[in-house]
Amino acid sequence: MCGIIAYTGYRDATSILISGLRRLEYRGYDSAGIALLTRGKIRQIKAEGKLPNLVNKLPEKLPGKTGIGHTRWATHGIANDENAHPHSDADGHIALVHNGIIENATELRKDLIEKGCQFSSDTDSEVLVHLICQYLSDSSSLISLVDAVRQALLKVRGTYGLAVINKATPGEIVAARNGSPVIIGIGDKEMFVSSDSSAIVSYTKEIVHLEDGELAHISAGGFSLSTLNSQPLTRTSTTLDIDVESLEHDGFPNFMLKEIFEQGDSIERTLRGRLDRQFNTSKLGGLNLSARELLDVKRIKILACGSAYYAGICGANIIEQYARIPSSAEPAAEFRYRNPIIEFDTLYIVVSQSGETYDTLAALREVQRKGGRVLGINNVVGSSIAREVDGGIYMHSGPEVSVASTKAVNSMLVAFMLLAVNFGRVRDISPQGGAKLLDALESLPQLCRQTLSLAPVIEKLAKKYSKVNNAFFIGRTDAYPVALEGAQKLKEISYIHAEAYPSSELKHGPLALVDENTPTILVLPDNNLLEKSLSALHEISARNGKTITVTDSSHPSILELSTDVITIPSSHALIYPVIMNIALQLFAYYSAIDLGRNVDQPRNLAKSVTVE
Repeated sequence: MCGIIAYTGYRDATSILISGLRRLEYRGYDSAGIALLTRGKIRQIKAEGKLPNLVNKLPEKLPGKTGIGHTRWATHGIANDENAHPHSDADGHIALVHNGIIENATELRKDLIEKGCQFSSDTDSEVLVHLICQYLSDSSSLISLVDAVRQALLKVRGTYGLAVINKATPGEIVAARNGSPVIIGIGDKEMFVSSDSSAIVSYTKEIVHLEDGELAHISAGGFSLSTLNSQPLTRTSTTLDIDVESLEHDGFPNFMLKEIFEQGDSIERTLRGRLDRQFNTSKLGGLNLSARELLDVKRIKILACGSAYYAGICGANIIEQYARIPSSAEPAAEFRYRNPIIEFDTLYIVVSQSGETYDTLAALREVQRKGGRVLGINNVVGSSIAREVDGGIYMHSGPEVSVASTKAVNSMLVAFMLLAVNFGRVRDISPQGGAKLLDALESLPQLCRQTLSLAPVIEKLAKKYSKVNNAFFIGRTDAYPVALEGAQKLKEISYIHAEAYPSSELKHGPLALVDENTPTILVLPDNNLLEKSLSALHEISARNGKTITVTDSSHPSILELSTDVITIPSSHALIYPVIMNIALQLFAYYSAIDLGRNVDQPRNLAKSVTVE
C-alpha cells in the first residue's frame, strides 16, 4: 500500500499522475513512482522519500497519454528506489502498481525464479508482474492483458488493488480489486483509476467502485467489468459528494490544525437533521431498525481499530449508561481471529473513518457470515463498509486529510451519542430526559468553538512539556478512553512515548515510573467520581510528579495540587469527552510543532490501513 493513480486519455499523463500523487500524500508513504507509455516503451521513474524527490528526477519532457503512479508505504522490503512502485518485468513489457499484501508471495517467487524470472526488488508486488508476463508469453494463442491478469490473480492469496499497463496495447489499463479499494473515474474521452477519490476529484466526480473479486478493462472511451471467473458485470456510476476546496489548507499551516479548528462545523453536520424535538429522540433512518427490533437487542459489540477503537470504548460506555444495554468494544483485528461467538440478539457496530480499514472490514464480513447484524459508523459515502453493512450512520465530517484523526474521531463520538439517545428513548429515558440530552448535543458545536479559543494557553503548556521523553494519561470510566486517545495523538505525531491507564490502576504498577521528569495528564470531569479521581492527583503530587489537569471543575484541590490546569467549558456529562478530546488534540499538535514534526504525515503511519 498506499496510493494508486492511473490515467488514459488525451491529456499529458505525467502532470495528472503527479497531481494525483500529491492528493494521495496525506495517506502516508515512504517512496513514490510513475510509469508512462511513451514512444512505444514503458518509462519508469521512482524515488525513495517524498514526492519532490520523484519530481526532481522527471525529465523536462515526458510525453505520454497513459500511465500509472503510486505512493508506497513499505511492507515487504525497505523503502528504497528498487522497492518503490511501479514494478515491471525485465524486458519492460508491462508495469504494475499494487496496494495490499500477497500472502503466498514467497512460494510463488520461488517457482518463478526456477522458471528463469529475474527479480529486482524485495516486494511481494513484483510477483504479480512476473505471473502476468508468464501468462502473456506462455499462452499458445494470443491472450488479452485482462485475461492474463485474471489468470495470475487466480493463483494469488491475499489482498490487492492494482492497475496494470502493457506496451503492446497502449491506451489500455487493467484494474482489479480484492480487499483494497479501487475506484474508476469517468471523464469525457478519458478515464482514471485510483485508490482514493481525492486523487481524481479535480478531473471528474463520476465514479464506479470495484468490488472484491472484480476486474476492469479500461480505455479512454470507457470500461467493462468482469469477475475472476469471466462473468461480465454492469454497474451504474455514482457522483462524488466532495469539493476540491475542502482538500486545500484554507489558510492553515497544515491539514491537522485546519481539521481541529473545523470541529464546530463538522459536528454541526453530524447532528444536522438528526435531533427530533417532537419525540425528544434522534432521527437515524439509516439504521434500518424498527423500535421493536431495538427492544430485541440484548448486547452491543463495537469493532474498530486505532482511534476509532478508542471512540468505540467511549461509545460503549455512553450507550450502556444511557440506553442500559450491556456494551463493549474490541479491536477488530483481534476479534475475528479468536473464533467469536455471534449471538442473534447482539448488535454489532463497526467504526471506520475511511470505510476501507481492512481489519474492520474483515471483522464485518466474519460477523455477517455467521448471521450477525452489523451497523456501520463511517465518513465516506460509497466506501466498502458503507456498502456492506446492514445499516448505519454517515458522520458527514467532510474530508479528513491529516493522518492523525481529529474531527472524525469526535464525529464518531457524536454518532454514538445519537445512538445512545435513540436506543435510550426506546427503553428507559423519559421524554424530559431525552429533551435534556438533545439540549446538550445542540450546545456542543459552540462549546467546541469555545474550547478552540484556548489554543494559545494550550500552546504555551505544550512548549513547556514538549522535551519530555515519556508521559502518562489517566482518566476514570468514560474519561479513560479520552486518555487513551490523548496518548495516541501525542505519540503518533510528536513521537513522545505516552501511555494511558484508568486512574484507579495508577497505584497498581505505573506509579513506580512517576517522577519529576514524567508528566501525567489527568482527564478530570466534574462528575460523581471527582473526589475519587482527586486521589490520583494526591498520589502523583506526593511523588513530585508533574501534572496537567484537563477539567471543567473548580474544585480547590485541583489548583492546589496540579502543576498546570487546562480549564475547559462546563458541559453535560454526555458530551464532555468531545470537548476534552479537542483540548488534548491541541496539546499533542503544539507539542509536535515545537519539536519540528510533520504532523500531517507522521513517520511509519498511513491514513487508511488496507492491509493486515
